[in-house]
Amino acid sequence: MEESEVVPVEWSCEKVANWLKEKGHGKYSSLLCKEHKVDGRALLLITESDLKTPPLNINVLGDIKRLGLDIRQLKVESRQALMERGYDPHTLLPFSKSYVMDAVPQGYHRFDDYVYNYRLHTTDGSESECVHPHSSRSSDDGHATTLRPEMWKAFIALTYCFVVTWITAFVMVIVHDRVPDMKKYPPLPDIFLDNVPHIPWAFHMCEWTGTLLLLIWVSVLLFHKHRFILLRRFFALSGTVFLLRCITMLITSLSVPGTHLDCNPRYSEDAGFGDLISKMKEAYVIWKGAGMSIQGVRTCGDYMFSGHTVALTMLNFFITEYSPRDIYLLHTFTWLLNMFGIFFILSGHEHYSIDVFIAFYITSRLFLYYHTLANNQSLMQRDTGRTRIWFPLFTFFESGVDGIVPNEYESPVVMFERLFKFSKSVTMRILFLFQANLTKKFVPPESTTTSHSSGKRTKRKVQ
Repeated sequence: MEESEVVPVEWSCEKVANWLKEKGHGKYSSLLCKEHKVDGRALLLITESDLKTPPLNINVLGDIKRLGLDIRQLKVESRQALMERGYDPHTLLPFSKSYVMDAVPQGYHRFDDYVYNYRLHTTDGSESECVHPHSSRSSDDGHATTLRPEMWKAFIALTYCFVVTWITAFVMVIVHDRVPDMKKYPPLPDIFLDNVPHIPWAFHMCEWTGTLLLLIWVSVLLFHKHRFILLRRFFALSGTVFLLRCITMLITSLSVPGTHLDCNPRYSEDAGFGDLISKMKEAYVIWKGAGMSIQGVRTCGDYMFSGHTVALTMLNFFITEYSPRDIYLLHTFTWLLNMFGIFFILSGHEHYSIDVFIAFYITSRLFLYYHTLANNQSLMQRDTGRTRIWFPLFTFFESGVDGIVPNEYESPVVMFERLFKFSKSVTMRILFLFQANLTKKFVPPESTTTSHSSGKRTKRKVQ
């Protein structure tokens, strides 16, 4: 086989040394090829992190960047050849040709998220280059390379969460009126509630715990560089969990978990439209108070599953995910708040144990599944059509994110400056469009007719 036909993955150490000299990295050929036996396969797997850390320990930043760039360029140039020779362009492991064809979904010219530009041979012998619209170009360590704020998506997510909270408040009014009679249906057997006495102040402590977690989360948002991506994820996940809670509350009405609760249905003298208006007013009271007892809101029937546990768990997971990894005390503190908040819910006998367990499980699983898909876009892109059907919100909100969102921080002043510039540009555009419409509206029609008549006169004079 001629040397030109050998793909980089099959290069020997001598060929790698020659390539390094051709690219101007000859001084590192001995280090890579003789000392560390780097052949073609090893060369394609080298990252910038490998170059600057032991055992290579290259200390010149410019050389690291240039060599890393040339290696990445070599990967891009050799992808088609690797696919044709039966190699996975990412792992460099061999696979059969039939596996490659079976792995491409019908209607999509895509095998792996690292194969960005792959030429497919058509039946007439021509070539067509297909670039998948959601191709992921994440860096070697999996972090996203392009992260746009897309504030409008954050506002859409906020609107979605806002609508869901209104629906939740209205459903809470309905289930309160459907709560089973406490005399006829006593509290169900529960391992925790039957063995732990009722603590009157415990439920208030749970809500103060949640308030503290919320303040910590707001602080993280203020300093995080990608705060708008975090916001839309938080609103999207919270809205989805609470929408699911609306369904579970409506399906089955559990009996009241504690005899201390005053859970009598609200009877309205109005009927029809008047009853609906009355329920809307009660729903507004619940929504305004965020469903919290410290705000004077008391409801029954909304047991399966615990909304307080959802809020505590969601805040805890977002704080631990997007705060610096080395602040272990903060992560431990938020987990303790989460666990103590759950304990206070049960100690107050406001929910059954199953309500709290299901709420924690659903919230944590949904958070982990969402972020697993977002951080590994190839999982989503191998079956894009099905993902759009089953995860429409995820597909919409994460279309501009191509990897892990790094935990980078900046001063909140920068955020306010950007918001000011954005609002200023929007205002100027609105004023410009308004002025343009006014100009069109008040242009006298006589001027146009006069111009036409003068044009006709000049034509006659010329004739």
